[in-house]
Order: sequence, then structure tokens, then C-alpha cells
Amino acid sequence: MANPQLNKGYTRIANEILNQIMQTDLNGIQMRLVMAIWRYTYGFRRKEYEMSTSFLAKLINQKNRNFVGRELNTLIDRNIITVSEIGQKGARILSFNKNYEEWRDKDVSPEPQKEDKPKKQTNKKPKYDEENTYYKMAIYFYKKVEKVAQEAGIPHLTRKANMQTWADEMRKLVELDEVDKKLAKDVMDWVVTDSFWRTNILSAAKLRKQFPQLAIKMNAEKNPQTKERQVPVKDSRDKEIALQQWIAEGRDPNEFDWSN
Repeated sequence: MANPQLNKGYTRIANEILNQIMQTDLNGIQMRLVMAIWRYTYGFRRKEYEMSTSFLAKLINQKNRNFVGRELNTLIDRNIITVSEIGQKGARILSFNKNYEEWRDKDVSPEPQKEDKPKKQTNKKPKYDEENTYYKMAIYFYKKVEKVAQEAGIPHLTRKANMQTWADEMRKLVELDEVDKKLAKDVMDWVVTDSFWRTNILSAAKLRKQFPQLAIKMNAEKNPQTKERQVPVKDSRDKEIALQQWIAEGRDPNEFDWSN
């Protein structure tokens, strides 16, 4: 028989927050995500914590990570959950926004209307969760350029980086531009060390735009062309020395070959 006790741990939530969250239109997954974030922030007496989509999905016993990620993004869009930055493990640092006056209402779909012309199909950017390869590539590069920006005294240029946009640029680099992932990583590692490019490539979009030029310069530095072989200048005295050796060996001087 279960027998929970406060002395084994508890989470402090203000009654005002509970009253407000009860009146907020959230679906089941969204409510469970809010509670999970409470548990790992307020439950440990902290305001924020790094949590990946897979971590949250496990907490609420939901196998479909994409579904969990979509519902989490909805909470973020409604400003109920906020993201401060990307953590050390590559996941977002999440917190609950207790200022409920800043929460946004759930989008209400308008009544369908008759249209004379069919709607044009729009190409929506795909969503990338923390387990996605392109998202991981984006995080990897972001960590590097963030450090460069900090050292150069221009951290504001990377502070508002959108990892979804960066991940999509990485996808285009690999799938559309047909760049090998290993080469992409090598260029990412190199560009943050180059004296000129390190402060000029501070986003995934600029990396993709300048990638051919960056790869060429990187390879040129790593594999410098072999210097032209210097043709030794022949000394006329060489033949004289060879003739003396020829004679010393008891050979006929008239048979010595003066050619070459």
C-alpha cells in the first residue's frame, strides 16, 4: 500500500498558481508536462533546469517523443514555459512562468469559410527535437561560436540564436548541398580557429553560405602544396672529378663519356 509522506520530499506550489492553472485550457499531455517541470524545478528548490524532450517523455510515461515535443513547444509558444538558453548537455533550460498575466490564450481556429480559390501550400520548416542529428549539429556549432562571441566581446550576436533554424540550415547543408557530415564537422572545428573567419561566421546560415570557400581554405592550410623541386645546377668540375676517378681506376681516358 502506497504511503506518501511529506518528510520524503514535497513540491511547494503557491495556491494562486494552482488556481490559475486549473482555469487554463491545457490538454492532458500539456498538464503533465507542467507538473513534470514543477517537479524538477520547484521540487528541488530551483527556478530552472535543463530538460530534453526524451527526458520529459520518460517522466510522463509517453513513448512518442515527437508528440511530447510538439506539446512542449505549444506551452513555450503560450509563454507558460520559458526557455532561457541551451544547457551544457545540449537540451533547453526550462522554467515555469509564474506570471500568469503573460500567458497567452490557446489559439482558436476561425470558422471555416468558403473560398473561391484553393489555399496555396506553404512549405513549413520541420521541427527538430534534441535527438535529431541536425539539431545536435546545430548545438555543436552553436557552442563553438558562442565561445568565440564571448571572447570577442560580441555575445549579443549569438544570444538569440534559434536552434530550430540552425538545425534546418544543417539539414540543407547535408541534404541539399550534399556535404559530408564529417567534412561539415571539420569545417566547424576549423572556422572558429581562423583569425579572419572566426568572428564572421557566427550562425549556421553563414556557415552554409560560405561553406565551399571555407572548405577550400581549410584544405589548403591542412594540405599545403609541395614546393617545386629545385633542379640542382650542374658544376662543370663534376666531369673533371669523374674523369680523374676514371683514370685512377686504370681505365682508358679516351673511353670516358663526356655526355650528360
